[in-house]
Parts: sequence; structure tokens; C-alpha cells
Amino acid sequence: MASFAQLGIQAGQDARFTDNARKSASNETSDLESRTYLTASYITDPGRCAATFTGTLGYSDWLDNSFDSEAYASMDLASQCEVATGLYWHLDNNLREVTQDSTKSNTPDNRTRKNVFSTGPRYLWRLTDLDTVTFETKYQNTDFSEPEETDSKRYIGSVDWTHLFSQTFNGGLSVSYSSTELDSGDEIDVQTMRATFSQLWSTTILSGAFGISEIESRFDSNLGSNSKSDGWVGELNLIREVTPTTDWYLKGARELTDRTSSFDIRFGEFEFNLREAITVEVSTLSTGINKQFSDQGNLTVDLFANRSDYLESDQLEESVGLNLGYSRPVSEKMSGSTAFRYQYSKFEQDKVDDEAARIQFGLTYQASRDFDIATSFGHEWKESDVASREYDENWVLIGLKYRFR
Repeated sequence: MASFAQLGIQAGQDARFTDNARKSASNETSDLESRTYLTASYITDPGRCAATFTGTLGYSDWLDNSFDSEAYASMDLASQCEVATGLYWHLDNNLREVTQDSTKSNTPDNRTRKNVFSTGPRYLWRLTDLDTVTFETKYQNTDFSEPEETDSKRYIGSVDWTHLFSQTFNGGLSVSYSSTELDSGDEIDVQTMRATFSQLWSTTILSGAFGISEIESRFDSNLGSNSKSDGWVGELNLIREVTPTTDWYLKGARELTDRTSSFDIRFGEFEFNLREAITVEVSTLSTGINKQFSDQGNLTVDLFANRSDYLESDQLEESVGLNLGYSRPVSEKMSGSTAFRYQYSKFEQDKVDDEAARIQFGLTYQASRDFDIATSFGHEWKESDVASREYDENWVLIGLKYRFR
């Protein structure tokens, strides 16, 4: 079968005015941020090699120098090649801007770029028509753009056995081991054993894994002694087609890991506090719906809850929140959208509760097949037991976007 490729490239220019650029509780200053960016996407499939890529590279400039002008970037690359029958080699890379201190507001001074690169082989050994064993090894490297953050090198090995009980149900066992070397000299080992399952119905897909895990930290001799923790871990994914135009999902996970892992990339609403201890017990749960209407409108509802228990400190961070989004065509060439977000956060060690919310409205006009003009405005606010964390912000944005192909 012949391979094919799809490539998309677009460029954009945004101008965003805010009346509180630094999200300050007092002495608010207004500023105009200009962003110029280039976005690319690439898909190739089918064939012995397959890859998907999306990425953005841009430059941000503040007119009144509220923050330094700087480049920004994000990307997702997933690729694999079948080098022999049953033997695959994969290469993945994920780049994100993440917050450094979850107790502070999300401003450029509180963000860093996190890049997670991983590569390695995977071998599928078909024992029988019903039984398959998968061997996988992986090298993973995590780098942060800010020098004060901890980088890591991670080596992962796993063995999975899967048995096909029926045409719609399979289950098995999974054993994995990871060894992480931090640039601080510390080392972290994680051993995990889980039972796995997957069930398919006509309108529902359910998969998951549950088991136990142990994490051991070996600190540099100048910093302290070793530590060890264990507990139950798991992952659950459920997707159900409620009606032909409505999908409902439920997903969650619990892991023993460290701040340099890819957990926050795999679960987008979760964020690590990079100012806390390195090892952490993390939990996340989200549920929501995607609804399409006959007028081409689209509604998304997402409820989420996160928990971070930092194992070498007394800090426990918990958050719950809601995301709402709605969009629909207004005319043949114009569409409108609105979004709302609310998050409640609790910091156990500091005995502090925070509440933050954001609402925005937008219009997009398709001036031609390849050229869009967009405008949006919104309001953000935060309330906290610590007065210096509070802020109110109003903003308005005008953007241009051109699709080259």
C-alpha cells in the first residue's frame, strides 16, 4: 500500500492588550503583547513507518517591557517504524510551557519550557492466537529551559502479557521498572506491577490497569538519606457514545513518580509544582461530554480533579475545576465562541485556599479560504487567603492567521 503525507503550515500575528499584565493585587500596569508565530502539522500513514507532528514556534514582545521579549515553542511528535516482523522502534518528543510555582499566577516569569524526549524498541511476541507478550525498553530525557530546574535521564523496561478472552475482552499482566538519574546527583527507582484489561461494546470502550508500585529515592550524600514509599496505582479510560452527536468520557490515573516525568503532558489539566520535593504521588480524574448540534454548534464540558502529595515534604496540593466551551457559526463566513474556566485549589502545608476563574468571548471572520481575522475579549480573576495572590484582569485580542497549505 502506498504511503501518503499531509502537511499543513500557517502563520499568525496576535496583539493582546491587558490592564494587568503582571496579574498583580495592586499597582496594576497595562501593556500590549505582540505575538508572531508559525504552526506546522504533519501526518504520514500507512506504511512501515508512521509519524504525526504538530508544533508552534513564535516570538513574544511586550510594548512597555512588562516582561522580556522571548521566543516560545510547543510540539508533539509521535513516530515509529517496523524494523522487522514484530519489532518496532519509536521516537517521541513533547515540548510544553509549564508553570514553575503552582501557588503563583501564570505569567511569563513563572513559566519554563519542559521538553521530554523518548526513544526505544518494542517487540511483540505472539505465543498463540490468544496470547501476546510485549517487551519494551525506553530511554527518556527531560530538559527544562530554566537552569534552576532539575533535568533527568530515565531508563524504562517493561514486559506485558495479554490474553484475548473473547472478541471484545482482553486482560493481562504488566511489570515495569524505571531508573531515573537527576542532574542533582539523586537517583529514583520505580517498580510497578499491574493487571490490565480492555472491553469493547457497540457504543462504549473501557480500558484500564490497576496494581501496586514502589518508589525509592537515593539522595546525594550531602543532601540526606534514602527514602521509600509504596501504594496502589492505576489508570482508567472510558469513552461512550451516548447519542450519534454526544460522547461522554471518564479518565483517571494514579502514579508514584517524580516532577520530571511526562505525567503532566499526558494529562493536560495536571501540573507539577517545580518548587516542591522531587518525588510525588499524583492522582487525576476528569469527566465530560462533547456535544454537536444540528446548527453546527459544539459544546464541551469538562470536570477535573487533581491531587499531588509530595513525598519528601509536608505539601499536599489538591484542585478541582470546570471547563466549559461553546462555538457555532454566526453566518456563512463568521463563527463565534465562548469559554469559561473555574478552579479551586488547596495547599495543605500553607493552609491556603485559592479560587481562580476566566471567561472569554470571541469572533472569527474567514476573509478568504486561507485568511482569518479573529477578535476576542475576556476577564480573569483570582481570590486567595493570601492577599498578594489576588488579581483582576481584563484583556482584548486581535489576531490574523494565514494558511499556506
